[in-house]
Amino acid sequence: MNQYAQGDLESALKKGIKTLGLDISEQQIDLLINYLHLLIKWNKAYNLTAVRKPLDMVNRHLLDSLSIVPYIQGKRIIDVGSGPGLPGIPLAICYPELSVTTLDSNGKKTRFQQQVKTELALENLTIINDRVENCQFEPFDQVISRAFASIEDMINWTHQLCKKEGVFLAMKGLYPEDELSALPDGFELKTCHRLQVPETEGERHLLVLGRH
Repeated sequence: MNQYAQGDLESALKKGIKTLGLDISEQQIDLLINYLHLLIKWNKAYNLTAVRKPLDMVNRHLLDSLSIVPYIQGKRIIDVGSGPGLPGIPLAICYPELSVTTLDSNGKKTRFQQQVKTELALENLTIINDRVENCQFEPFDQVISRAFASIEDMINWTHQLCKKEGVFLAMKGLYPEDELSALPDGFELKTCHRLQVPETEGERHLLVLGRH
């Protein structure tokens, strides 16, 4: 934390939230900053993310996750291949009324998430340490992935986790034309949103996929 004072990180987060046009309370901003501090602290020992600079974490992790807030719907969502809890934990903070499940096969990363859940008292967050293909739950309204797998693999591995009328939200960089040409039978691209992530170079897209 020597590199940036807490005020700098909070200022960058608030500026980014304003740029995204989101309505996030001071209490939720405090929780997001607390989550960031835990990520910085644990990352030194457990290598949870390749992003090292705290200010980069604000932009490339927190604001990137928050950029999909306008597209979250339903009562239950699952974040597949969640890593250190992205975007699942920021979404759980912003939607206390929403049931958020995060799934990752890496024990170090899910242990970190459990610590975050405990310290931030996120009662709406459920954390599962398992491989996605092993999971059988009551289907969710939305299945979200951020840099988890190709769209084809995502749907093949997670189709059982999504309600028939539910959707898959795939967070991608460049528009993935090749991946979309390999969509499994019975699934289609519903909509695509170009995401504008503050202070972040490169394209970001959110693909909303579902059954025919």
